[in-house]
Amino acid sequence: MSKFEAVVLYSPDLSTSILSKQEELFKKQLTDSDGNIISEENWGLRDLSYKIDKYKKAFYKFYQIEINGNNLPNISKTLNQNEQVIRHLFVKVEEHEQLPTKMVNTENA
Repeated sequence: MSKFEAVVLYSPDLSTSILSKQEELFKKQLTDSDGNIISEENWGLRDLSYKIDKYKKAFYKFYQIEINGNNLPNISKTLNQNEQVIRHLFVKVEEHEQLPTKMVNTENA
């Protein structure tokens, strides 16, 4: 299994309950694809660097996962088809960064 970091940007129009449901769907898809979620962080509602579709903000969610890289295209395809997901990114890493990340630290500073 390879180590990946994933960031998923969810629509800012989502209610808390729908956002939680979307996060659970993503986690279930990872575990159904024989992946493990090592840790996760909620980066909250943040401004986007540039406008995506009609959105200027998004809910950011960060995950550290272990999964076979061959399973990522199926997960990516599902995320692309989900209208509640604005963007997503998977990055392969040698070792996971120690949490909390700088994104969380800057909120508290």
